[in-house]
Order: sequence, then structure tokens, then C-alpha cells
Amino acid sequence: MSRISVVDVNRCVGCQLCMFACSRRFGDGGLERSAIIVRSVGGVERGFTVVVCRACTDPPCAKACPVDALVPRKGGGVTLIPDKCIGCGSCVNACIIGAIFWDNVANKPIICTHCGYCVNYCPHGVLEIEER
Repeated sequence: MSRISVVDVNRCVGCQLCMFACSRRFGDGGLERSAIIVRSVGGVERGFTVVVCRACTDPPCAKACPVDALVPRKGGGVTLIPDKCIGCGSCVNACIIGAIFWDNVANKPIICTHCGYCVNYCPHGVLEIEER
């Protein structure tokens, strides 16, 4: 299984191309449905942080789901089964790094699938896809 890895956050210039690419998976042109977030840690001088699922091998988000809508993936991370999800948000609260975001339209979590699409759009080599 593959996972997204943040190679060197110091290379990030905050362009958000990874976020736009991720949202495009859904055919959206904005940033609302991105499963990866780039945030400033205090302006350009202080740099940026990249928040994305780190593919926990024992994911607390899956344990917190009362209806088993998050299935642990081999190699780490989870797969969402949207039809099972009741929109309770327990997974968001359980993620220790805050890497589960919320789709307000669908009332479901947005969780990285580790597809690697965002990696192809990062012009500074901040991200990479690795096999576990």
C-alpha cells in the first residue's frame, strides 16, 4: 500500500497546488474538499505546515467510528465507506494530528486516500508517495 509522506516541509512555499489537485479528484475547482491542507505558521518568514493523513498503522479514527465506516487499510490509514457513515464526526475528534476534514455538503469526513495525485502537483518536492 502507498502513503503520502511530507519529505521536507521547509521547501513548502504555500502555493496550495496540492490542495487544488486533491479537490480536483471530486471535480471541484476550489479547496473545500481537499484532504490535504497547507497552513501558514506565521507568515512567509516562518513558513508553512502540511496537514495530511500520516497513515497510522493502528488508526484512532477507525476505532472512534461507531458504525465501522472507516476500515483500516493494509499498510496504514483508512478507507471510508460513505454509505455506512452517519456523519457523527467522531473520526475528526479522534485524529491526533487533525488530518480529517469535513465535507459540509455531504456531511461526511474527507480523508486522504493516499492516491498520490497531490504529489504530482507539488513543484517543490515537499511531498512524495511511498510504498509500505
